[in-house]
Amino acid sequence: MPGLAAKPVLDLDLLVSDPDNEAAYLPPLESAGFQLVVREPWWYRHRMLRGDDPAVNLHVYGPDSAESARQRLFRDWLQNHPEDRDLYAAAKYTAAAESAAAGEHVQQYNARKEAVLREIYARLFAEAGLT
Repeated sequence: MPGLAAKPVLDLDLLVSDPDNEAAYLPPLESAGFQLVVREPWWYRHRMLRGDDPAVNLHVYGPDSAESARQRLFRDWLQNHPEDRDLYAAAKYTAAAESAAAGEHVQQYNARKEAVLREIYARLFAEAGLT
């Protein structure tokens, strides 16, 4: 997204008819060089695969995934609300610097951004009439 710093990894969502039916979609993705690294059936039936060249985190969800819809709402919100895009960008920079200095992993980086994310989502959901 223009104006928003990001890690050098593409995060992409792939919606499949049944994420639990891994035999239907994993073999072609694996033959294309993706590797399954996360399986979270309790969280929107989520799977994540990693790919290289370019670096990709491929998130697999079902067609009715609330998480994928939430991500699109967030993207659209940031595109239309530069003040929140800037707030989020600052939170990302701070979280990245603090996490790197502490030798932390992505989970801690994400936790450091959580308060700002919740603040932005509260505004987004309120304006959309979802709260």
